[in-house]
Amino acid sequence: MANTSGSAAAASLLKRQLKQMQTDKDIPGISCGLVRDDNIFEWEVMLMISDDSKYYGGGNFRAHLTFPPTYPLMPPTLRFQDPIPFHPNIYENGELCISILHPPEEDKYGYESASERWSPVQTPETILLSVISLFEDPNDESPANLEAAQLLREERENGSKEFRRRCRKCVRESLGED
Repeated sequence: MANTSGSAAAASLLKRQLKQMQTDKDIPGISCGLVRDDNIFEWEVMLMISDDSKYYGGGNFRAHLTFPPTYPLMPPTLRFQDPIPFHPNIYENGELCISILHPPEEDKYGYESASERWSPVQTPETILLSVISLFEDPNDESPANLEAAQLLREERENGSKEFRRRCRKCVRESLGED
């Protein structure tokens, strides 16, 4: 029975958070709604990356943010929809790899401290703002996409333009131009 009440509390919190995000005009580049009207636990989000972003400028990337019934104690998952961005922190299946969406437990690999991982103080807004920030400054230190991370490092080290070329292709695809 506790799981049902937890799920109801999570649903109530998510309804408030979604309404706030939909009415707050001070959140640039983020649009949220439900994937299906009868499921508050799955949101469809659109991330509109600023035109002046170095790699992904002008891109509009769709994703699903899926919350567990134990939210906010456990983190949601974020999975990009087709076309999936070519990004060091996005797996080929579209799932985002970012510390704040990792469960609040000890990192078995010792890469992340507990303070970098999920905490119930995170909200959908802080998550999505962090994702936009990741488009501005990709993290190649703990990659989900090894090829993207390698190409980003090559660009930073020797000026190779392959990473930037692949990113621009993703932006065009996100706009329906390819």
